[in-house]
Amino acid sequence: MATRSLRLCIAPAVIFFAVFWLLPVSILVTLPASKGWETYFAVLTDSRYAMSLVNTLALSLSITLITLLLGSAVGLFLARHAFFGKSILLSLLTLPLSFPGVIVGFFMILMGGRQGLLADLSEWSGLGRMSFAYGLSGLFLAYLYFSLPRAIASYAAAAQAMDPALEEAARSMGASRTRILLDVWLPQLNHTTSACAAIVFATAMGAFGTAFTLASKFEVLPITIYSEFTNYANFPLAASLSMTLGLFTWLSLYIARRRTGLMVGT
Repeated sequence: MATRSLRLCIAPAVIFFAVFWLLPVSILVTLPASKGWETYFAVLTDSRYAMSLVNTLALSLSITLITLLLGSAVGLFLARHAFFGKSILLSLLTLPLSFPGVIVGFFMILMGGRQGLLADLSEWSGLGRMSFAYGLSGLFLAYLYFSLPRAIASYAAAAQAMDPALEEAARSMGASRTRILLDVWLPQLNHTTSACAAIVFATAMGAFGTAFTLASKFEVLPITIYSEFTNYANFPLAASLSMTLGLFTWLSLYIARRRTGLMVGT
């Protein structure tokens, strides 16, 4: 009786999983074959799609690196220093977490678009209407703006959970600030760094709203996929590119899980 009740409880979850995940993924995986097996390798054989993938990877990796550097510095500072208005400052720094990508892109247009603040100031100063929002610079700043609050919040929480006794012991033994950073802080922040890097990288790889708003001069893979199935109704190719994008994001998350799992085991 208990086994039957358990099966009845699990059945809705199994049906939901099959209909809304297993079935779409199965169609996605088999769809490129309808146009020929070479469609699976279009991202490697076509220079346009290869460049779109390279652009996406380069942008995501650079965003991840800069986000980790800035986020860890700000998060550790906030966690280790008490001052008036600290909670308000932390709330303001993490406020962009509530903004969707389209709004972040709109903010960037207001600052660096053709009708933005920079264009008005540069025209007023006699330099002509300057803008940066619609290329690599705009995408980079928008992605950074979108990702940085996550890193700040993660590192601030992790720093508060660090064991102060380890740092005190290192100081008592005459360790320099650099040695404390390398031997005490970094090992305790390894989990946070791995998890944060994977999330930031995966988010940057698949970001669509911000890219859709700003990527008119710099093509990234999510926009290429969108263009293929909306402008050209090329569903097999869009499916192939989607698999490539999903593979890279899944791989980053898998590596992070393996890394943190191995560190937990040790």
